[in-house]
Amino acid sequence: MSQGSLWRDKVVIVTGGGSGIGRDVCLALAREGARVVIGNRTAQSGQAVVEEILAGGGQALFRATDVSCAADCQALVALAINTYGRLDGAFNNAGLQRDFNDVHETPLEDLSEVIDIDLKGVLYMMKYEAAAMLNGHGGAIVNNASIFGLKAMPKTACYVAAKHGVVGATRAVALDYATRGIRVNAICPGPIKTPSFDRVTGGDEHMYDEGVPMHRIGRPEEVTTAVLWLLSEQSSYVTGTTLSVDGGMSAE
Repeated sequence: MSQGSLWRDKVVIVTGGGSGIGRDVCLALAREGARVVIGNRTAQSGQAVVEEILAGGGQALFRATDVSCAADCQALVALAINTYGRLDGAFNNAGLQRDFNDVHETPLEDLSEVIDIDLKGVLYMMKYEAAAMLNGHGGAIVNNASIFGLKAMPKTACYVAAKHGVVGATRAVALDYATRGIRVNAICPGPIKTPSFDRVTGGDEHMYDEGVPMHRIGRPEEVTTAVLWLLSEQSSYVTGTTLSVDGGMSAE
């Protein structure tokens, strides 16, 4: 079975679809024939991905979405259902990290924003996605956790807490729907060449090489391949798991 036949006319939501891993997943899904519903806080970048997909003959919609707002999450799912009549998959990817600080020096607004977007945003999206999938024919959800959903790093307490929470929520929700046709998994990427990575490193692609057993950072398409597999029926017996895409970091 070709990838195209797996995805033809499937409807998939991607949050944080305007750049980085999210953008790459949106473009890959569209190339395979999926109808992509993109949520992103920055409207300009989200709409640009839609235009790129449409120019390539694909199908996509965009809604400005702040996943820390439950009403925005509900509206994004409603857009998919009202337009296409179904929801087959979701990649809950939106997230951020603020300045690196010891917890006693971390601003309260940073603590709140990271938890609200990285953890509560995933929970909000799953709430509305699961409801839509139960009303349809089931589906698959993939949450973007992080290598730091499995291990810790100094000066990132709120980020590590949020991403550990995503891993735990993924496992719990997978059990909730294991007999109801909805699979839920998480990916845990290591350092990946994205705009957010470049902001942290100043564009130095080799800054973290020594911390990765493979001695290089990853490319967005290497994560995309894992996401599409978890979303597809090729992983039909996989739920409640985390898939590390990290060059071997989680093995240490």
